[in-house]
Amino acid sequence: MPTIHYITLLLLISVFTHFQAQANTEVEKELAAFWQEAEKTVATGDFDGYSATFHSDAILVSDIAKTSYPIANALTRWKQGFDDTKAGNMKAGVTFKFTSSLLSNTTAHQTGYFYYYSIGSQGKKSPFIAHFEALLVKQNGKWQIMMERHIKQVEQQVWDSIN
Repeated sequence: MPTIHYITLLLLISVFTHFQAQANTEVEKELAAFWQEAEKTVATGDFDGYSATFHSDAILVSDIAKTSYPIANALTRWKQGFDDTKAGNMKAGVTFKFTSSLLSNTTAHQTGYFYYYSIGSQGKKSPFIAHFEALLVKQNGKWQIMMERHIKQVEQQVWDSIN
């Protein structure tokens, strides 16, 4: 009799693990699309689209600047760059690479790096590469960042070493 319970337990664990893996795969696809859209909004200067990637109560935590504040304050600072990009006065782009993801169907904590650059009217490229974390929530079918934490600025070789 105990053998039947053991086999049943193993079967249930196997089924649960299978469905959890499928759910995580779907969440991973959704988040990949989310970050691709964020990249697109930066490249096209779509300030409203980029702003929509953040929850209205989101915060930015910067270990680099030793501060935290509402993301709305950061967006206000970044708006001119979006406007200049949209107008063709500069080019900008961002790429994200993730090294760790803790996921559920409605929450995600992702750790990785982002590479942001701008190219001004003089043609000079100004890159900024940072180790960062993002805490996201999915509400009403939409992923949004609740917290973005810039841990530290890193060099190009760190970026290049990440797959």
